[in-house]
Amino acid sequence: MAIQLSIGARVRKSPFFEATLADGMVAASVYNHMYMPTSYGDPVSEYNRVINGVAMWDVGVQRQVAIKGPDALKFARYLTPRNLDVLEVGKGRYVPICNFEGILINDPVLLQISDTEVWLSIADSDVALWAGGIAGALGLKVKVFEPDVSPLAIQGPKAVDVAAKLFGDWVRDLGYFGFVETKLKGIPLLVAKSGWSKQGGYELYLKDKKYGSTLWQLVREAGEEFEIGPGAPNYVERVESGLISYGADTDDAINPFELGMDKFIDLDQEYDFIGKKSLIEIRRRGIKRRFMGLIIEGPSFPRTNESPWAVNKKGVDVGYASAAAWSPRVRSNIAVAMISIDAIESKETVEVTTDWGPREAKVVSLPII
Repeated sequence: MAIQLSIGARVRKSPFFEATLADGMVAASVYNHMYMPTSYGDPVSEYNRVINGVAMWDVGVQRQVAIKGPDALKFARYLTPRNLDVLEVGKGRYVPICNFEGILINDPVLLQISDTEVWLSIADSDVALWAGGIAGALGLKVKVFEPDVSPLAIQGPKAVDVAAKLFGDWVRDLGYFGFVETKLKGIPLLVAKSGWSKQGGYELYLKDKKYGSTLWQLVREAGEEFEIGPGAPNYVERVESGLISYGADTDDAINPFELGMDKFIDLDQEYDFIGKKSLIEIRRRGIKRRFMGLIIEGPSFPRTNESPWAVNKKGVDVGYASAAAWSPRVRSNIAVAMISIDAIESKETVEVTTDWGPREAKVVSLPII
């Protein structure tokens, strides 16, 4: 039975919402208290565009938490275990955020806008409330707020050609997570080389919501010769690429080491940060599970999973598969999963309790592709 998503004022709409409806959006989810398009009715074409061509996505739900004031950089250091000594204006950084117990509560990209302002481009959780409360409790000289900023993504191997047509060839030279403040026909933007896919692309951080439909149309027109089309962060591609989806792949006890974020954690830096003592203890004890991939046997899944699937080995629970799908490139069912270290090191097959019965699976490293 089809379930409808009621549209109302309680859940916010992105500046691109009307344009996505006009372009055929047929399904949405709720992310950061906003409607997020998830389908335009042709999943095969949407997948092919991001893998082989170019797609445009309304990712306005990727909200920004601005931290502005004399203590902005000091506070940014306190919020993340990543060492920010290399932070610079015009270069984003992926920064895990943990609570005081060392549990991951978000994994945003941090953008240093100026010497006194940073943005956290967040996943789905209320980081503004967390950061605002802590800043107030510490008496720091910062204002924490959500600015009028909404990203539109251009993703896929031809995304660079669309971006160059819009802005000029200088975008080809941007490094990964690099960004530049500019304007497009008077529309204020940040152009960043980033996006939630491994296929390459850009995110256009719209800085004035009244231009949402206009920007959507400008990107549509620039991409026409490259057969651009609408889509959404692609479920199958992200499983193939092993991208972490906070809230989907994580639980309320997850720590960044279990997710392979070791290179983003500096426990030896001189600065204190939230969760430092707990993360030191977690590292000392060692982890008992890790984020991995699965190659799952049997006929192709007719759809993606709607809830996590139990994973066991010889009848013993060894984890869960959080996202699973048929992969056209692997030509197999695949999944990302949290698996016990014992099961990983045994190199034996595991059994996944799928919606279509139990299936044997091989545990593999990420990315699967």
